[in-house]
Amino acid sequence: MKKGSAQVLLSLCLLYLAFLLFYEFPFLSQRVNPLSVGTATTPNTVLRPLQLATEKDTQTIASPVRPSKLPRRLRLPQQRQTPLTVSSLQFNRTGYGSGLEKSALDAWRLGSKLLDELKSSPSAISPLPPLPQKTQPLEKCLASLSITGAQLLEQKNLIELPCGMTLGSHITLVARPRAAHEEYDPKIKELRPGEKAALVSQFRMELLGMRMVDGEEPPRILHFNPRIKGDFSGRPVIEQNTCYRMQWAVPLRCEGWESNAGEDTVDGQVKCEKWISNEDNQSNEPKDAWWLKRLIKRRTDKVKVDWPYPFVENKLFVLTLTAGLEGYHINVDGRHVTSFPYRTGFTLEDATGLSLNGDIDVESIYAASLPNSHLSTDPQRNLDMSPQWKAPDLSDDPVELFIGILSAGNHFAERMAVRKSWMSSVRKSNNIVARFFVALNGRQEVNMELKKEAEFFGDIVIVPFLDSYDLVVLKTIAICEYGVQVVSAKYVMKCDDDNFVRIESVMNELMKVPDDRSLYMGNINYYHKPLRNGKWAVTYEEWPEEDYPPYANGPGYVVSSYIARFVISEFENNNLRLFKMEDVSMGMWVEKFNTVKPVQYIHSFRFCQFGCIDDYYTAHYQSPRQMICMWEKLQSGRPQCCNMR
Repeated sequence: MKKGSAQVLLSLCLLYLAFLLFYEFPFLSQRVNPLSVGTATTPNTVLRPLQLATEKDTQTIASPVRPSKLPRRLRLPQQRQTPLTVSSLQFNRTGYGSGLEKSALDAWRLGSKLLDELKSSPSAISPLPPLPQKTQPLEKCLASLSITGAQLLEQKNLIELPCGMTLGSHITLVARPRAAHEEYDPKIKELRPGEKAALVSQFRMELLGMRMVDGEEPPRILHFNPRIKGDFSGRPVIEQNTCYRMQWAVPLRCEGWESNAGEDTVDGQVKCEKWISNEDNQSNEPKDAWWLKRLIKRRTDKVKVDWPYPFVENKLFVLTLTAGLEGYHINVDGRHVTSFPYRTGFTLEDATGLSLNGDIDVESIYAASLPNSHLSTDPQRNLDMSPQWKAPDLSDDPVELFIGILSAGNHFAERMAVRKSWMSSVRKSNNIVARFFVALNGRQEVNMELKKEAEFFGDIVIVPFLDSYDLVVLKTIAICEYGVQVVSAKYVMKCDDDNFVRIESVMNELMKVPDDRSLYMGNINYYHKPLRNGKWAVTYEEWPEEDYPPYANGPGYVVSSYIARFVISEFENNNLRLFKMEDVSMGMWVEKFNTVKPVQYIHSFRFCQFGCIDDYYTAHYQSPRQMICMWEKLQSGRPQCCNMR
């Protein structure tokens, strides 16, 4: 009896252990029998086979490994991919009304081919984009470099700094200013009545952002311009500045007066040192009397010396440019002359080129303490592939304002800065929509990167033509078409990708206008005439009239849906006159619409054409870093500029 009870008890213990083994600790059973199928004891547990059926499965289901040191731009493999959005605008004019229309038709045909190639390419989004240094070897960084004047001429007065500059980098220039020459059309001085020419001697040393743009004029991160003769002031001066997209900031002019005591310094150095010119009299007293007073003064008295202007025609000088903590410092012949503070929008690493032009003969240039690591130039390094920057899907709610942003295919950094700054207000709104309008690039690799970006963020509309500055007007028409036919917006705004938009202020201005009014709002120009000479010349064939119609400056303006619908109707009926300046074109179309229905023109300087002013509505020519800076200020309740000053 006892023996039988013991056997029963032992059997129960074995059953209990089996229960623990297979049910309470299932991972043990998996190790004991890898070919078995795990079962669940609760409804929440998913039934799944533990065996990998084929060798192919072993390649897709990997064992856990250490986290990769390489960051992944795309976080989840099942992320939402937006289909490529293409404008439904069609350019199919049969006759050529102008040379511009012929160019547009040719560009549209080329763009259609590029678009077909782009659509047939495989899905652009991949879990881990390839590293740029493996596909495109970057030029080796140089800790120092030297070049002679003859070599500089062979390189067309341009030196490449492969990895830019860093704190402590310095460039030494040995050169000689040329003697003044006559200029019959001087750029920095106006001729006086009766003068036929002006004597000019000036040169320019510039640090350029060679890799900040592609196919555009590089920004001038530092413009150092000594004007020995020929300045409009009539005095020898040194002018320093920065320039972004051909827009100059406020210059720092050193004219011989020492900076004020209360003025900000740069690393403890004044921005401008004092000097005397040949026309200045040091003292009215004789030199022997001046020396006598010097000798009888106490030795503890500080003797102040007035130095001459540092540059003299036909005289050799040694200039050293040093990158400090707060700005650039320039010494000439061992003496500090000027310091220029860094300006918002540029970094030392961006300065990848040095150019020298003007009335100067260079003996040699030596650069040292340059960075030994490379800043990646991969276009996608500017893209933050995070879901928080994606555009929300279009809803059925009525749209009050649609914002079309003109952009170029290779403006990756500009678009990302817009997403991270003022477009954040758009994503949070139920009645405002914003999209980038981009034409196709002649380089298909740029289009492939654009496709990746468009499919991920879902905020890009491809306008299917080969991009050209003279054809920007086609993007404006596409904005009108999307604004009234896709989102049915009450107002349509056009702006550029280097334009910061203060959404709340623009909306407040629109709310002041009655609903039944047709409006044209922006920084409006009246009685402007076309330039017939120079870089921006307009021929009589392009614009035969003597004046332009009233038009709002292109960086940012708003039209009502009535006007946008009129533009699309005229375009579809081949009645829309095209002009290469898109802002003038819109003014021309509004003027024609005004003959059918009255238009309320609303002018405000707060739609800034050049740069930024405090309490702005829009601010133009803002670099990506300035965009982020302005957004941070706006978030703290300060609608202020981040001017390059």
